[in-house]
Amino acid sequence: MTTPASATGTSAPDLALEAELAEMIVSGLNLDVAATDIQPEAPLYGDGLGLDSIDILEIALVISKKYGLQIKADSADNFEIFSSLRNLAAYIAKNRAT
Repeated sequence: MTTPASATGTSAPDLALEAELAEMIVSGLNLDVAATDIQPEAPLYGDGLGLDSIDILEIALVISKKYGLQIKADSADNFEIFSSLRNLAAYIAKNRAT
């Protein structure tokens, strides 16, 4: 039996936001992959989606414009934030301007 996410103190993934971000990543970076093929917990860097630091900067710029939040290039949290689509969506959901 699985425990609901709210009972564990973590929130459930925002699947709509994950799908929206996947579309933004694919269109913004002109990737040759379908947005639906991006696995939410797969790494965005290296062996996962294969993004590099320039790609991440481009994504951060689009996120800044769309969601009204700044992701600083020198932030120690960036590796965790951009480690997967799911982590990126969770960060945005928690920090975006309302």
